[in-house]
Amino acid sequence: MAAASPLASAPRPPLLGLDAYGWILALAMAAIFAVMLFVPQVLLDGDTYWHLAAGEWMVEHRRVLTVDVFSHTFAGRPWLSHEWLAEIVMALALVAGGWSGLAILFGLAMAATVGAMGSRLRLFLSPVSLFVTLVLALAVMSPSLLTRPHVLALPLLAAWTAELLAARDRDGPPGLFMPLLMLLWANLHASYALGLAIMAVFALEALVARRDASWAVIRAWTPVGLLSLAAAMATPHGPAGLLYPFQTSAMTTLNAITEWLPADFSKPEPFELALLATLFVCLRSGVRIPVLRLALLLLLLHMSLQHSRHQIVLAVVAPLVLAAPLAAAWGRQRAPATRAGVAILAFAVLALGLIGVRLATPITRTDDSATPAAALAHLPPGLAERPVFNAYRFGGYLIFRGVRPFIDGRADMYGDAFFSSYLKAREGGPALDRALAQHAIDWTILETGEPMIREMDRKPGWQRVWNDRYAVVHVRTAAVPAP
Repeated sequence: MAAASPLASAPRPPLLGLDAYGWILALAMAAIFAVMLFVPQVLLDGDTYWHLAAGEWMVEHRRVLTVDVFSHTFAGRPWLSHEWLAEIVMALALVAGGWSGLAILFGLAMAATVGAMGSRLRLFLSPVSLFVTLVLALAVMSPSLLTRPHVLALPLLAAWTAELLAARDRDGPPGLFMPLLMLLWANLHASYALGLAIMAVFALEALVARRDASWAVIRAWTPVGLLSLAAAMATPHGPAGLLYPFQTSAMTTLNAITEWLPADFSKPEPFELALLATLFVCLRSGVRIPVLRLALLLLLLHMSLQHSRHQIVLAVVAPLVLAAPLAAAWGRQRAPATRAGVAILAFAVLALGLIGVRLATPITRTDDSATPAAALAHLPPGLAERPVFNAYRFGGYLIFRGVRPFIDGRADMYGDAFFSSYLKAREGGPALDRALAQHAIDWTILETGEPMIREMDRKPGWQRVWNDRYAVVHVRTAAVPAP
């Protein structure tokens, strides 16, 4: 048998300077960037509209909103605009590039999230494992990939968790840049409270691991912990902002909102697939997870089962926490840390091409499930200024168009009592009559197919003036101006 050629066993040189990890990372970032730019579903959320309206108001008035200036039912009531910075950034992106500019902003946020996750995961996983992990994670995130502030906070969640894990790897405290991350996070989205909880878990783990040197651990972790806590309160709302996530989660009417519903396993979903795949791999490989990290994962799993909106958080944190235990179970040595600059440069080249295509064919918004544009365009003159009873999903668009809604996506501001009365009015009967009379409602705009529409069709003194595949408008006869 002829001897093998030395060239046959020589490692292949990186293609264009990128190894397999670099290509996976660059292409994964470009893929999610393209999804955010070109998949219409990322814009199909009514809350996007009121976030933009809030940002525009704050830019125009040069101050943070502290009361409701949008609805006709809660005008002047206190409102904690905890996502104020994200809303301003969103409004500026819309001014700079229209809806395409907004899509680019959120595409960059998701690409940064994938980059932060991939940079940590590549230290422990093989290229194939890295690819599968990123695909599963992004699939779980997909229902929550919307142009809303929580997506802008995801890169901070990924970077925050990765740095805490790196701190435990080196048996030291996290970097002093963490309070700066927290300062930004606390003003972007209320999920920053979860960041503080994650830090507490890893600080406790460090303390337990070095019980013989507990004071040294406390001295090392206390400065960054206290600075991060101070940064979390350095918002226009101060310490009250820390209570907001807990107050909202305690609302009893949240299950009336789709994203707050429990996980649904009645039909196949990416979350179920990823959960089963993770359990299979971990059980099959005999993965051993440190007890406090396991408690953190179980807490996030509980939150994801209780409210589907938390699945996106689990999809970011779980792969980062599980990567090292998986590598240990597989007998895989940790790879040396490498710079991701070439992968980021490759993504930047791909991203510029995608941005060019997007800007060459700008996004234009027409009627859709969150945008009843035609219905508003066909209102009788002057009716838009009169009190309205609207579908919950349409509240954001009404605000965006300068119409004061009955209710919108700010359920935390309206509270359980008002939201509950609204839900009862949607069922019709005396509750609906009371709502129409109490708030002097002159017109309604409802989602096509709602049961309440049939009652409005039969109600004396009301007439249907518009219907299409998305919206139906009824008007009080006395409110219709004479020809």
